[in-house]
Amino acid sequence: MMITGKTKVCGLIGDPVDHSLSPCLQNAAFKHYGLDFIYIAFRVKQEDLKDTILGVRSLGFHGLNVTMPHKINVIQYLDDLDATAKRIGSVNTILNRNGKLIGYTTDGIGAQKALKYYGVDPSAKKVVILGAGGASRSVSLTLAKDARELVILNRTLSKAEMLAKELRALYRQDTVIKADELNGQNVKRELADANILVNATPIGMQPNDESTPVDTALLRSDLVVFDLVYEPLETKLLIEAKKRGATTIDGLTMLVFQGAMSFEIWTGRTAPFEVMMKAATSELALRARNKN
Repeated sequence: MMITGKTKVCGLIGDPVDHSLSPCLQNAAFKHYGLDFIYIAFRVKQEDLKDTILGVRSLGFHGLNVTMPHKINVIQYLDDLDATAKRIGSVNTILNRNGKLIGYTTDGIGAQKALKYYGVDPSAKKVVILGAGGASRSVSLTLAKDARELVILNRTLSKAEMLAKELRALYRQDTVIKADELNGQNVKRELADANILVNATPIGMQPNDESTPVDTALLRSDLVVFDLVYEPLETKLLIEAKKRGATTIDGLTMLVFQGAMSFEIWTGRTAPFEVMMKAATSELALRARNKN
């Protein structure tokens, strides 16, 4: 593509960003429509965040994705938030609208869309979420409004309890929201009657891709297993769940839906989901070949 003075710049800020698939899937989407946009990843340390956002303003960047560790801290430097970002207290997408920086979050909605893509409706279901970090927060805040019961299991119990308390304050009284320690006994008890299991921990991510966050003997054919890890694309947890006939959802599907929604915020066009998915899948396959 030809980059000119009219090219609109979008990017990703975070630390680290080397592993990100966002540049390949966003640039594929821009190319699909022939848009004069370019997307670049920028490593930004925590102490440089304020200066970075000032630079975004002065340079006239069109939009940003925001990843860890900046999703919460970046809010103080923005002009406004959409309703979902305000409720969740986290931002992963920024639009520069005529000089005003507006924050959005597509994280939790990306998870919701990934479930729907595989024909899974969390309404009136029991959902068990492993982890209480940023990924868990976004998914929990989105799914809690529909689920019959939501259980957050985390190694540090206080973090799970804090998130559960926040969820109870936000949503209806008839949704059961619980928190407990992430250990074998609690996982076994909660999975016994669960409908959906979400792994929002990094367990199973490369290079520790032989690890699983739960005893795979607890997996069942009537359980939906959703792993937010996307590298490797098929984690050991998903491989073992498939062996038992469970419905499995990989983290790449959620990532691409998040990216697709960011694309629509920046461009006002319907995102070419399949084009973005193909680009991301091809990049993961290339990385896997290069490691072998």
